Amino acid sequence: MSGKGNKVPFEKALDMTGYGIYNWGIFLLSSSIILGMTFEIFSVSYLVPASACELGTSSKQQGLMACVPLVGIIAGSHIWGYLADTKGRRKVLIISMTLSYIAGTAAAFSNNWIVLSLLKLMSSASVSGAFPLSVTLLSECTPISKRSSLVLLTTSVHLAGIGVMAVVAIPVLPLTFSYYWPAIGIYFNSWRFLDLIFAVPCAISAIGSYCAFESPKYLLSVGKEEETLKVLKGIYTMNTRKSSDGYEVHSVELDESSSTNYKKGFWGSIAAQTLPLIKAPLLKSTLLVATLLVICYISMNGFFVWLPFIVNAFMKSVIGGDRQLTICQMIRHSANSTVVHEANDCSMNSVAMTVVFVINMVLATANIFISSIVNCFGRKRLFITMQVVAGLSALVINFSPYWILSATLLVTFLSAILNFGLINTISVDVFPTYVRAMAVCATMMVGRASSVLSINMIKLLLDYNCEAVFYIFGTITLGGGAIGLLLPSEKKKNNETTTNA
Repeated sequence: MSGKGNKVPFEKALDMTGYGIYNWGIFLLSSSIILGMTFEIFSVSYLVPASACELGTSSKQQGLMACVPLVGIIAGSHIWGYLADTKGRRKVLIISMTLSYIAGTAAAFSNNWIVLSLLKLMSSASVSGAFPLSVTLLSECTPISKRSSLVLLTTSVHLAGIGVMAVVAIPVLPLTFSYYWPAIGIYFNSWRFLDLIFAVPCAISAIGSYCAFESPKYLLSVGKEEETLKVLKGIYTMNTRKSSDGYEVHSVELDESSSTNYKKGFWGSIAAQTLPLIKAPLLKSTLLVATLLVICYISMNGFFVWLPFIVNAFMKSVIGGDRQLTICQMIRHSANSTVVHEANDCSMNSVAMTVVFVINMVLATANIFISSIVNCFGRKRLFITMQVVAGLSALVINFSPYWILSATLLVTFLSAILNFGLINTISVDVFPTYVRAMAVCATMMVGRASSVLSINMIKLLLDYNCEAVFYIFGTITLGGGAIGLLLPSEKKKNNETTTNA
């Protein structure tokens, strides 16, 4: 081992491992984890209405079932963040994805809506930390020059995952097979089969996590230098296809704050991981990241939940020839139309699912473009620009009587969801390693909790005061751009990284 004076800063040591097959392997693993989370959390959008006939659920019961994943991810985020910071990213992801797969698969054999809800609660709580933990693992294994771009691409994976769910559901749900299982008193049919499909990425992710290295930065943060060097050499070998003897780092140091006083006991340990986030010097970063996530979740999550409703009303007017209306006039026109529903028709509108797929794929593609320009344009400048453009689009959409312009303004407003990726890249940089997973999970939990209010508020306003919903949430989105001015500049951030690395 080299002496203290010859220790190599971690970021430099990671950069010396190169950039290649292992980094893309970790990205694919992160993508699988994110798909598993997306499929589990958004599966209720398809399973709840498709199972209504067999399970005999009322509108109120379906509403409760639809809220279950949100409750699960809020309840589980904090604990998974704590475990990842104290037990390791890889180990926690293996457990998390395995539990989610078991619960998600079991849900396919539910004999009533209560059992289905409980199992979906378990699966969503198990996978609640998947997104932040996968982003944390990815960032801690990627050289800093490539980190922002690669982490940003995870947002494309999430958006594409929502679209892929629609593509999978379109051919599966109309299937007419039905096999009675007397042992548990259920009919195994298309919606149950779809649920099994949605659980598959969790199983793949658990296996992939088992085969991956632990985060070298986490290992170093808990004092395991020998294991850190072993992982770095393994990454070097995979990336360069050379012998580990060629890796010229023999001692590495983590030049940032680390936890040195974990308290004994479960709750004491959780407090030791949480309290630094609400004390100086991390309090400012915690409040800023949490505020930006609240703005993004409260303005975007609700709109994406009710996107099929909005798109359905929009397309009805366009197809019906009423194209010289504002988007809110189209929604009211659709609501006032007399529609006869068959009592036992639990099928889903394939056109609406197709449009949802197209919108999500357009946004996913736009995110790929953003990831390619972020290093040139700067994260802060890009975040502010996107928030301002999206906010202004929402504020002027009520004045557009042209359906093509209204559609363009709506998609432009929804593009603010891409800022989730930018906030993630900022979050994994501003928090030290020993509380990073906890910080990312906790701030996301606050953001997700805020979306409960917006989901209910948006639907109420769409029904009774549609124009107000775009004015209110356009203003909130615009305000996010103003708060983005408080983000540290790229120049300052890079200087700090050079100093601390």
